[in-house]
Amino acid sequence: MQEFTVKLSKIINELKLEEVYVPNADVLIETTDINRPGLQIAGFFDYFDPRRIQVMGMVENTYLKSLSDEERLMRMDDFFRRKIPVIVYTRGMEIEQDIIDIAKKYKVNILRTSLGTSSFMSALIAFLNIELAPRITRHGVLVEVYGEGILILGESGIGKSEAAVELMKRGHRLVADDAVEIRRVSSKTLVGSSPEIIRHFIEMRGIGIIDVKKIFGMGAVKDTEKIDLVIQLEAWQKGKQYDRLGLVDNFTEILGIQVPSLTIPIRPGRNLAVIFEIAAMNNRQRRMGYNAAEELNNRLMEQMGEEEE
Repeated sequence: MQEFTVKLSKIINELKLEEVYVPNADVLIETTDINRPGLQIAGFFDYFDPRRIQVMGMVENTYLKSLSDEERLMRMDDFFRRKIPVIVYTRGMEIEQDIIDIAKKYKVNILRTSLGTSSFMSALIAFLNIELAPRITRHGVLVEVYGEGILILGESGIGKSEAAVELMKRGHRLVADDAVEIRRVSSKTLVGSSPEIIRHFIEMRGIGIIDVKKIFGMGAVKDTEKIDLVIQLEAWQKGKQYDRLGLVDNFTEILGIQVPSLTIPIRPGRNLAVIFEIAAMNNRQRRMGYNAAEELNNRLMEQMGEEEE
């Protein structure tokens, strides 16, 4: 699977980090793992991964101050020469000039944040999980309907974009049209977004490209959304048996995650926007433990049992 990277400059901007010494803001971060270098400044480097972002908290800094000047500089010199990409000091701690001099010697980026160590690490891990997540691009439309992220798939010209426009008129939001970038941000969660170049634009045959944000307003668009349901649109096929009860759960696998899915046949007169709204609310009910099809089936079974008695 392809591995992704993120520039340090993007992390600096996103987390609003102070640049103490930054000789190379374009260095690439390639792992979501981060490290508090307590063991390393104590001299233990077994299994040390120098690619990780290093976070210097109060514990590590206090330990360094307990050492003699000579010992402290020797430990930090040994640590910085491992070619780490960056070290971040938390809690707005003061950084001694001799430490900055060692960083300049090995061209190691030094950043600082006013956040506590745990808070900063949580924010950094969440950001890296998104930026470095495995991803694919699917041809389709992603919309948010009643808080549910719906990925609409189907052949070109079947009406995906038209259905999305109708949903926006009804107060729902567009995330992506035509190309949907899907990222696996955890073992259970997929997040979709639009490529930057076509974000908030939608194509309608016969009209052309429209700017959704300009026409419908800021409330009609969203940059990212989790994917809760996949709806596959297809032309109505005479004689094909379509699910009319919903007793059997169907799933679509995306990046190793099973996402609930529906296949909806298209024919003149069907109001797709209303169908998507009902699908979104029904999918939420199922996730909360209520299945209308099973409830109806249980009632029928109870009635049949009473008649037999």
